[in-house]
Amino acid sequence: MAITEAVENYLETILILSQKQPDVHAIDICSYLGYSRPTVSIILKKMKDEGLVTVDDDNHIKLTDIGKDVAERIYDRHTVLTDLFIYLGVNRDVAAEDACMVEHDISDETFECLKAHYKKLSEGK
Repeated sequence: MAITEAVENYLETILILSQKQPDVHAIDICSYLGYSRPTVSIILKKMKDEGLVTVDDDNHIKLTDIGKDVAERIYDRHTVLTDLFIYLGVNRDVAAEDACMVEHDISDETFECLKAHYKKLSEGK
């Protein structure tokens, strides 16, 4: 299984949910993403088979080290891009939606340059 945009979204969702609550279940992911239980179950099984998540006997979903690395990279992109877009004057909701689209396609080099530039701008406020 390749790390597709959809998989990145699932991993990011698990990361976000795990920061808000002690245990993450498939139903939490369904609610957060608005997907059906069968759809989430299929992707979770594939992600488990690929070593991106673990599911224990109580159906608690946890990120593996590899899954966490991917999730943190995408979440960092999402938060930095959202903040940058807001800084530029974009409405918060639009900024978050646009960041969600851009975070998957932007190159590492371009993202790191944008991040460094935004950091300089925001420190100068």
